[in-house]
Amino acid sequence: MYLLFFLVWVILNGKITLEICLFGLAISTCLFAFICKFMDYSIRKERLLFQLAPLFIRYFWLLVTEIVKANLCVLKLILSPRLQPEPCLVHFTTDLTSGLSKVMLANSITLTPGTITVSVEGNEFLVHCLDEELAAGIEESVFIPILKEMEAKGGITS
Repeated sequence: MYLLFFLVWVILNGKITLEICLFGLAISTCLFAFICKFMDYSIRKERLLFQLAPLFIRYFWLLVTEIVKANLCVLKLILSPRLQPEPCLVHFTTDLTSGLSKVMLANSITLTPGTITVSVEGNEFLVHCLDEELAAGIEESVFIPILKEMEAKGGITS
C-alpha cells in the first residue's frame, strides 16, 4: 500500500525530481501510518495479500474459464431447436467456513450463465439452473478447492 501511495503521487505529479520523491515519501509515510492506526490495516495484512495474489489470479482465471464454458452450453441450448431446457433447482451443502468465501462461491455461481444462486443459509446453497446439464457437478464446484486453500492461508476470514 505504501508503494501504491508513492506511485500515485509520482504519477499525479507527472515528473520525477528529488524534491517530488522526498515529499512523496513523506506524504506516503503519513498516509500509511494513518490507515494503519485508524483503518485497522497492518503490514501483516499487506504481506498476506502478496502471498494470496497467485491464488486470486488462479481463481479469476478459473472463473473466466467457467463463464466461457457456461456461455457455450447456454448458446448450444438456445441455438439448437431439438434441445429443450429443463430448469431445475439444486440444493447442496458446502464445508466452507467463512462468510466471505460463501459469498464468493455464490457470486461465482451466479456469474456463470445459466445458473443463479437463489439462497445461501448457513452452509446450504440453493441454485437455479437453466438446464440439468448445467447443474451437473455443481455440488463439487471447481471454485471450492481454491476457496478452501484461501481460507487455510488465512486470506478469507469472517
